[in-house]
Amino acid sequence: MRVSIFGMGYVGAVCTACLANRGHKVIGVDVVESKVDMINAGKSPIVEPGLGELLTAGVESGAIEATTDAMRAVAETDISFVAVPTPSQPNGNLNLEYIRLVCKDIGEAIKAKGTHHTVVIRSTVLPGSVMGVVRPVLEDYTGMRAGIDFGLAVNPEFLRESTAIDDYDHPPMTVVGCLDDVSAAQLTELYSDLDAPMFIKNIETAEMVKYTCNVWHAVKVSFANEIGSIAKASGVDGREVMDIVCTDTKLNISSYYMRPGFAFGGSCLPKDVRALSYRASQLDVKTPLLGSVMVSNENHVRNAYKLIERSGRKKVGLLGLSFKAGTDDLREAPQVELAEMLLGKGYDLKIFDANVSYAKVHGANKEHIEKKIPHISSLLHTDIKEVIDNSDFIVLGNGDKAFSEVLASINGDHEVLDLTGFMNEKSIGNKQGICW
Repeated sequence: MRVSIFGMGYVGAVCTACLANRGHKVIGVDVVESKVDMINAGKSPIVEPGLGELLTAGVESGAIEATTDAMRAVAETDISFVAVPTPSQPNGNLNLEYIRLVCKDIGEAIKAKGTHHTVVIRSTVLPGSVMGVVRPVLEDYTGMRAGIDFGLAVNPEFLRESTAIDDYDHPPMTVVGCLDDVSAAQLTELYSDLDAPMFIKNIETAEMVKYTCNVWHAVKVSFANEIGSIAKASGVDGREVMDIVCTDTKLNISSYYMRPGFAFGGSCLPKDVRALSYRASQLDVKTPLLGSVMVSNENHVRNAYKLIERSGRKKVGLLGLSFKAGTDDLREAPQVELAEMLLGKGYDLKIFDANVSYAKVHGANKEHIEKKIPHISSLLHTDIKEVIDNSDFIVLGNGDKAFSEVLASINGDHEVLDLTGFMNEKSIGNKQGICW
């Protein structure tokens, strides 16, 4: 494929070399003539192991050349990648000025070219940037419609400095966000020789995936450092602790706890987060990340309440009171906290939970129900149909499989809030998820 890459910095130079190495014809574009001269001489403009050798081979074979001429680069290629910097502004927001300038040049070149061309944003941009900034600029300068007259896509990179070439050749995944089928087909073909799962999504999802990955990496580093600091202050080697923790790929290093949904609860997580945070304060160790975990959890319960409040409806049926399906455990269950909020605000609340109803009479949590939350337990009903029929807003509170049938049968007279992930689709009509 004939590819032009705008921006011969870290990402652009690596992608230029790797694409050429895989048999594609690549034109690198940059406004800085010294970078263009270095690429054309087969030299790397950045320090990255193995990059110089790939660039040299690409230039010698005729697979790589560089230019400052955007018009020529677009005219002679089928697809243009934008890999220019998106630095921070003083307030933390992204500076998209380089993106705007490059898209102006590409837009003018596409107009002059007069045939179909695809633009792919490789730079890291926040959700909404491509549709809100890139698309208008390109449409203004091409006089054409994105997704119809020219292609538009997002293709975030997952390259680490010092291992970028290997990361390109062996990616964990390839993520593409497309506005049109032509762009999706081109990028699928371009990456067809990479052994990695490929995800074709909408543009905003692809934008969000990149930020989620980077912020998750930052959170992991901060978490390990805070644990290490507490461990050291306790006379423990934090490296040994985290080495053992990371061997658990069933829960610790897995997707198990990585699905958006409702707040955590139960007998273990809340008390242990508080206990470790308290111990850190005793040891005079600052742990702002750990210290914010319970605050974040409580905010998520409030988010659920706000979604109910926003509906304007007052008759709420809560299906699932225990923190987890298949249990009667109500200790620090966020569903109980949500019920407390609703009662405190005067909502007409009815609750169904078969396991809790059983525990109220027979179970080990009978005493907890009677003494800790008698005002909540008095709202329990044993007939789920009665709860639904006498409510105009239904909350699916935990993962009891029976509630999936309820979701499917709900008609337009009810609104539904799914806290646990029964919905396969995004929020639609009278049904919405807490994070989707």
